[in-house]
Amino acid sequence: MDTESLVIFDLDGTLLNTLDDLTDAVNHTLGEYNFPAQSTEHVRLSVGNGAANLMRKCVPGGVDQPDFEDCLAAYKEYYSNNLRNKTRPYDGIPELLNVLREKGIRIAVLSNKPDDAVKALVREVFGPEISAAAGESERLRRKPSPDGVYEILKELDVPAGHAIYVGDSDVDIMTAHNAGLRAVGVTWGFRDRGVLEEAGADYIIDRPDELGRLIEDGSIRL
Repeated sequence: MDTESLVIFDLDGTLLNTLDDLTDAVNHTLGEYNFPAQSTEHVRLSVGNGAANLMRKCVPGGVDQPDFEDCLAAYKEYYSNNLRNKTRPYDGIPELLNVLREKGIRIAVLSNKPDDAVKALVREVFGPEISAAAGESERLRRKPSPDGVYEILKELDVPAGHAIYVGDSDVDIMTAHNAGLRAVGVTWGFRDRGVLEEAGADYIIDRPDELGRLIEDGSIRL
């Protein structure tokens, strides 16, 4: 396996099941402002385009709500202090990461979660096995912009042709294609297979170990 190979993963819904902690943070914030709570399913369908978009879909009135900016700030603060209450890697993810590392494939994370939260979760859950991690910040446009992919490729000195992007949403598929990468959609996350198919995923997998097999048998070349 080429040592310049790289797999870039989305975080929420791909490597980590963060849904319960995200829902708790949303509803804690809504409760502080006497707004009605949202269901876990509503939060699941609202995640993926950054914290502001999540809260826009959860706060009554969205951005037109006079307290919206305060709610967003309160959500970010609460979530940053409650990242790991219930969050865990999906079954099979630690084993997949081990397989990739054994093959000499580098691993990175690109998320629309705030950059400090991404780095904190990656550091606490996965440690040094992740070569680079980036999230939403003022410096980089969020996905589906290819900015974050470009920065990771540059940082790790990996050509786009030796990298793939793995994620659970249409935003992830668009991000990969906008950056000239092949896109692997996963069905265990926050979106359904139909969303991934409609977005044009190059590959769709139902279990983490399938990715290792596709690389092993040459179906995905890095």
